[in-house]
Amino acid sequence: MTRTIDAIYDGQVLRPLVPLDLQPNERCRITIESQTPSQAVGKKIPRCVREILEMAEDLGVPDLAQQHDHYLYGLPKR
Repeated sequence: MTRTIDAIYDGQVLRPLVPLDLQPNERCRITIESQTPSQAVGKKIPRCVREILEMAEDLGVPDLAQQHDHYLYGLPKR
């Protein structure tokens, strides 16, 4: 299984920002990719934005952003 997680390096250890379902001493491979501050997640994102992201849902409508007037107001699709 492949997953991407965010972590913080404290000078000695990489600390994941989310719990991992790994057993103690379980071997895994880690790929390091630094993030710019704008890509970083966690405390740098304002609380109100984090709350919106937590509530976001995939509605299964692939053209919702492009056709929002159609879905919101019933206008013909463009």
